[in-house]
Amino acid sequence: MKQGIHPENYRFVVFKDMSNGTSFLSKSAAQTKETITFEDGKEYPVIKLEISNTSHPFYTGKNMLVDTAGRIDKFNKRYAKKK
Repeated sequence: MKQGIHPENYRFVVFKDMSNGTSFLSKSAAQTKETITFEDGKEYPVIKLEISNTSHPFYTGKNMLVDTAGRIDKFNKRYAKKK
């Protein structure tokens, strides 16, 4: 590995899926200002996710529409044919 190009500030972070409320603990170098108390009683920085493996249709096997920010409507509006 090349020296000096990898972050050195890895720490434990809680990733929280906002669509179903599940959370998991992992290491990350991503910056965040919010914190949360995890299941073990300790406080960790939290990174909010729109979708994770617990809510993605590919992993759950359920066919559900994932449209948290009106992406389909935005796409149709942006690329609609001009009359």
